[in-house]
Amino acid sequence: MTKAIHPRSRQVRVLATLGPASNTVEMIGRLFEAGADAFRVNMSHGDQHSKIAVIAAIRSLEKKFGRPTTILADLQGPKLRVGKFEGGRTELVTGTSFTLDRDKAPGDATRVELPHREIFEAIRPGARLLLDDGKLVLRVESHDEKTIVTTVVVGGPLSNNKGLNVPDVVLPMAALTEKDRSDLAFAIDQGVDWIALSFVQRPEDLAEARKLIGGKAALLAKIEKPSAIDRLEEIVEQCDGVMVARGDLGVELPPESVPPLQKRIVETARRLGRPVIVATQMLESMITAPTPTRAEVSDVATAVYDGADAIMLSAESAAGAWPIESVAMMNSIANAVERDPMHGDRIHFTITRPDPTTADALAEAAKNIAATVSAAAIICFTSSGSTARRVARERPSVPLLVLTPKIDTARRLGLLWGTHAVHTRDVESFEDMVAKAKRMALRHNIAKAGDRVILIAGVPFRTPGSTNVLHVVRLLGDELKGYGG
Repeated sequence: MTKAIHPRSRQVRVLATLGPASNTVEMIGRLFEAGADAFRVNMSHGDQHSKIAVIAAIRSLEKKFGRPTTILADLQGPKLRVGKFEGGRTELVTGTSFTLDRDKAPGDATRVELPHREIFEAIRPGARLLLDDGKLVLRVESHDEKTIVTTVVVGGPLSNNKGLNVPDVVLPMAALTEKDRSDLAFAIDQGVDWIALSFVQRPEDLAEARKLIGGKAALLAKIEKPSAIDRLEEIVEQCDGVMVARGDLGVELPPESVPPLQKRIVETARRLGRPVIVATQMLESMITAPTPTRAEVSDVATAVYDGADAIMLSAESAAGAWPIESVAMMNSIANAVERDPMHGDRIHFTITRPDPTTADALAEAAKNIAATVSAAAIICFTSSGSTARRVARERPSVPLLVLTPKIDTARRLGLLWGTHAVHTRDVESFEDMVAKAKRMALRHNIAKAGDRVILIAGVPFRTPGSTNVLHVVRLLGDELKGYGG
C-alpha cells in the first residue's frame, strides 16, 4: 500500500534514461523530484549485473515518495556493423568502388568484412547502405552470396565496427538476438514493467518477445525502421505501447519526412488506444549545455500538443552534464504547454472513435460528463489497467485517478497520459467502491470537499473486462474521518 502524495500537475509523462550520470539512488530520487515519472534502463550499455542496483534504486522510490515506479528495459536489438580496418580506420572516396564481403581480413579503402549473412540474402541493386549513422552512403551495384559491390555516393572517414543501416529492404532477421533473449529474461526476473523491442520491422517480430515475456511485463514496439511504417497499424495492434524512435528513423529516412511520420505514429497509437512515447534528441544540446535551443523546446512542445503519452530523454539524462536540469526543463515545457488554453483543443485533433463496447462507451461518456459538470477527476477501478487505458485514450480535461489491487498494473500505468495510479486494497461492494473513491480522491489531493468526481468500474468486482458502471458523486469532506488504511 502507498501513502498519499500530490499528483503531477501535468498530464504528459516524462521518461528519463538512466546511465553513468544518473544511476545512483540519490540521482534517481532527484530526477523523480525534478519531474521524471518513469525510468528507462538501456540494455545496450553495461552488463546485467550493473543493472540490478539501478533497478533496486528505482523501486526504493516507492517507499520514499509513496508512488508506484515505472521501469522500461530497452533491448538493444540486431545491431548491424562492418568489420575492422587495417590501422583502425580508412577513408572512402566519393565515386569509387567499395566492396563488402565475408572475408575476416582487415579492410582498407576498397573493401571490408560485413558479418551479416542476412544482408547478402536480401540486398538488391540500387539499394542504399548507410554507414556511421548515415554520414556515409553506398549504392549497391551488384551482389552474390559472398560479396556486395557498391559505389560510394557520399564518402568520408570510416573506422572499425561502425554501424550499418539498410533502409530500402526488409531484412530476414529475427527481432531478438541471443543477447536480447538473455537481457529479456534478466529484465523479467528483475520485475521490470515494460520491455521495449528495437528495430521492429513487421508485426510478426513481436510474437517471440510476447511469448518470452509471458504476461509478466508490457511490450513496447520501437518504430525506427521504414519497413515498420508500411505495416504500422498491424504492429500497433500487436503491442501494448509504441515509441517514436527518431534516431534510426532519421538515419534511414530523409530528415524532412520524420515530423509527419511522428504525427502519423502518434495518431495511430492514440486511435488504437496504445500509449505512445516520442523519443530521441528532444533536448540534445543539454548533454553539454545547461539550457536547450529554442528549436528543441518547440520540438518537445509539439509532442505535447500532439497528445503523446510520454516524452523521453536519452543521453541528456543518462550521460550528459545536466541530467537534473534536463528533466526539469522537460517538466517545465510540458507544464507551459498544458496551461495553454488551446492545448485541450489541439490534443483532440486526433479523433478516437470508441469501439462498440460498453467499456468504450462509458470511457467516452466519462470524459464528456467531466467537462459538462466540471468534475475534478475521473476515478477508475481496474485490475488489468484496460479501463484506465480506454479513459486515457479520450484525453479527458481532468486527472485520472486509477485504483488497482495489483501493484504490477499500477506500475505499468506510469507511461499512461494523465494517470495517477494507486495500489490499494480491492473493494467488495458498490458502497465500498464509492466510499473508497471519495477517500482516495481526498487523500491523494485529486479533489477537495465540494467537488464532483466520476467513478467508472465493473460489477461484479474482480471480473476483468466487466466495465459497466459510471457514477457521479460529490465529496463532502468528511470521508477521511476515522480512516486509517
